[in-house]
Amino acid sequence: MEFRGRVADLALLDRQLELVSAGKGSTRGQALIMTGRRRVGKSRLVQEFCDRSAVPYVVFQATRGRNAAAERSDFIEGIGQSGLRGAELIEGLEPRDWNQALRSLAVALPDDTPSIVVLDEVPWLIEQDGEFEGALQTAWDRHLSNKPVLMILVGSDLSIMESLQEYGRPFFGRAARMTVRPLSLSDVQSMTGLPAAETIDAFLITGGLPEVIRPWEPGMTRADYLRDSLANPLSPLLMAGELTLLGEFPEATYTRTVLESIGTGERTFGSIANKAGAGSPIPSGTLSPILANLIAKRVIAVDIPLSGKLDSKNKRYRVADPYLRFWLAFLQRGIAESERGRGDLVHRRIERSWTSWRGRAVEPVIRESLAMMLPADEWPETEAIGGWWNRQNNPEIDLIGADRSPVANRIHFVGSIKWLEDQPFSRHDYDCLARDRFSVPGSDHQTPLVAVTRSGVVDALPLTQVWGPDHLVDAWRRTVG
Repeated sequence: MEFRGRVADLALLDRQLELVSAGKGSTRGQALIMTGRRRVGKSRLVQEFCDRSAVPYVVFQATRGRNAAAERSDFIEGIGQSGLRGAELIEGLEPRDWNQALRSLAVALPDDTPSIVVLDEVPWLIEQDGEFEGALQTAWDRHLSNKPVLMILVGSDLSIMESLQEYGRPFFGRAARMTVRPLSLSDVQSMTGLPAAETIDAFLITGGLPEVIRPWEPGMTRADYLRDSLANPLSPLLMAGELTLLGEFPEATYTRTVLESIGTGERTFGSIANKAGAGSPIPSGTLSPILANLIAKRVIAVDIPLSGKLDSKNKRYRVADPYLRFWLAFLQRGIAESERGRGDLVHRRIERSWTSWRGRAVEPVIRESLAMMLPADEWPETEAIGGWWNRQNNPEIDLIGADRSPVANRIHFVGSIKWLEDQPFSRHDYDCLARDRFSVPGSDHQTPLVAVTRSGVVDALPLTQVWGPDHLVDAWRRTVG
């Protein structure tokens, strides 16, 4: 299957391999920690990189719950089947621990030409054997870092992968870090051939997950894609969400219930507690650590108002991944209908709620896209993009541009998002924005007003800046230019 997108990620990996080839690093070998949410395409990316590299490599993927001795045996067998020059030197070895297994890897690696070693699902190796981290550090310091090797440590549990680099942990300070994100808006456009506005719709549905976007053939409309996917109960659109949640939360717990509450629209601590508790609110002492865990895993994100005054207790929670947000809102309860041949019911339900759901779901995507394009000539000091709201959500400002967050020294602009197919940004929208800007601490009558709109603006509105769908998609194209 043709590999598309990921130009920037492949270029970053190429640069790391070049450090090894040219001997430009502080050690001959280079280590890289690769993180990213489940199903984002890390394993496929690293395999594509290895295949393109034209150097010998070995890829080892751990198996969750497997016996540690069996994993080490498979690791040695994988080395033996690789193209590493010294692989025959360790043939038949049964390592007694990971220290011996990783020393054996060093024996198999060439001394005079670059090579690549990939350890995939590192969190599972750590889970299987508490001595793995220490063994990795020892083998790296004494043996592997002296070889011209690029070692890539891959894992989906973000909290564990990030902890590998924490001070006091064995591998601290020994590896660079790379986060693999979903495919960008520009990648989604290149894969679907859609205009910019429809590309953003496709991104909201698929989240840029490669396996979910791949069936979206060039020229397909949103309705075409949904109709085809919902008619197939085994389609990636339906299945990836459940597989993701099973991978993150294999057991039915309050955590899953809390996530589902956020995914179906609850945003405040109190409303989440009420919804997840099914009439009897979850106690704060139970909900707070659940939310902290979901944030640590990057499953949910928490936003606070951006202004000239700190309001850190006025939090709003949302599902971080656009695809999972869509899946929780529409698809989770639709799987059973699809299985009995009634995907049309799910499709009809999506279409009924699509405009209102999209209006909220597109906001973080727009803010992130603006953050990619700013600072720019028009806004040379704008480094923070957010929103603002009070406790009553009246008013609620879609866009705040400022010099920093969470507390701005200076508000650069106040803006509104209007994301409808057939309604441009109107005089009424402008008047509401002009009035509401005075509620934002740090904003006054001189604060510029901006708009992001799917369908343009009516004539003669005194907006300082207007961004449309093409600007948002192009912002991501610049990152790989």
